[in-house]
Amino acid sequence: MSDVSIFTRIINGEIPADKVYEDDDCICIKDISPKAPVHLLLIPRKPIPRLVDATAEDQALLGALMVKAGEIAKENGVGDAFRLIVNNGEEAGQTVFHLHLHILGGKSFTEAQLGF
Repeated sequence: MSDVSIFTRIINGEIPADKVYEDDDCICIKDISPKAPVHLLLIPRKPIPRLVDATAEDQALLGALMVKAGEIAKENGVGDAFRLIVNNGEEAGQTVFHLHLHILGGKSFTEAQLGF
């Protein structure tokens, strides 16, 4: 795993992205390959490679990301129904090893679409 992910480069302003939100803890960008009408990526500025790499020190940040995901969903018109996904590891579909939350909305989902 590379130490500098594409998300770190976006956070550092080296690569452009369509940002919808940013603060001292995180940024939120539009996914370049959306899987729903609204598909956003909420990315902590702290480069945690995978969820399992988070420590007790990251607990407040992780909680803040969950709250922020709800706020961003509301601001983007999908607050009543959205899916929040965190992929952990390559076999789970993670392609960028910098923890991020997918916020998907604007379409109906079923439990059967969880990929079991």
